Amino acid sequence: MTGFSTLADLRRHCQQLPSPDLDAVAAVRARQAQLTKPLGSLGRLEALVAWLAAWQRREMPRLDRVEVVIFAGNHGVTANGVSPFPASVTAQMVANFAAGGAAINQLATLAGAQFRVVPLSLNQPTRNFVEAEAMDEAAFMDAVHIGYESVSPGDDLFCPGEMGIGNTSSAAAVAGALFGGGASWVGRGTGLDDAGLARKQQLIAAALAHHAHVQDPLEILRVFGGRELAALLGAVISARHKGVPVLLDGFVCAAAVAPWAKLVPGALDHIQAAHVSAEAAHRRLLETLQLDPLLDLGMRLGEGSGAAVAIGVVRAALACHSGMATFAEAGVDP
Repeated sequence: MTGFSTLADLRRHCQQLPSPDLDAVAAVRARQAQLTKPLGSLGRLEALVAWLAAWQRREMPRLDRVEVVIFAGNHGVTANGVSPFPASVTAQMVANFAAGGAAINQLATLAGAQFRVVPLSLNQPTRNFVEAEAMDEAAFMDAVHIGYESVSPGDDLFCPGEMGIGNTSSAAAVAGALFGGGASWVGRGTGLDDAGLARKQQLIAAALAHHAHVQDPLEILRVFGGRELAALLGAVISARHKGVPVLLDGFVCAAAVAPWAKLVPGALDHIQAAHVSAEAAHRRLLETLQLDPLLDLGMRLGEGSGAAVAIGVVRAALACHSGMATFAEAGVDP
């Protein structure tokens, strides 16, 4: 069980940050110094192994159990025409995930990851945050709990993703409320034309003005977010407490965890940004959160797809670290 039931409890839980295992990091670096390569020559791959060791708390990390979990939710703000797709597509895509027909199914299989989709009250969209708070405290905490319980202590790597028509509007509003900049965080999402983008920007600006009194980071996510964003936050908090490193997907995922970063410095240290997406504000948000993306492939699909691709990079890092011979084993002069 999570041990928290209110926003005040969650806020206190967010302040409790388990530390990395620095002895495991030292062991990784000692081994890397003996492998048959110039020191540091594998660049960021070497840092990734140290990151895995730090948060798995193992001198030799492993990737036996990697999970991709997609949280899905529906948004009342779609009534304002913020997406070229209707809200009904969320449930249809969840069915497609279950049938194995989406891009993420192919990528997760290729990456050797287990895949799950977690729908959150799809028949009950959040309220339209342009005119009301998206969730009351009970709905928000229910979603956080679902996300928290989705992470197993046996996971070696956790890759959360999202599905929810309209959720780039939530992400833009959350970023604007947390960091300022108004509607400059708004992008085209699933492919708005110029007129649609202008309408979306106007709506987000109006919503930010309407809720300008909301300042607490967790309250900002409750007021502007969706159930899938709340579940994402719960999952990432859970991973920190259960010793599971996290590969984070795109703009919506970054916005979901941004309130924790605003609330507690160092909260996202167990996270690697899998990629920077083509959604206009994602790179800016990653820079704000001090997360350096592993990949830049122009992707903007969401649904955990960038994280799934980046699993291969992490596997490559660990394969070199665990499989290479040392100078002594290979008979090579160091």
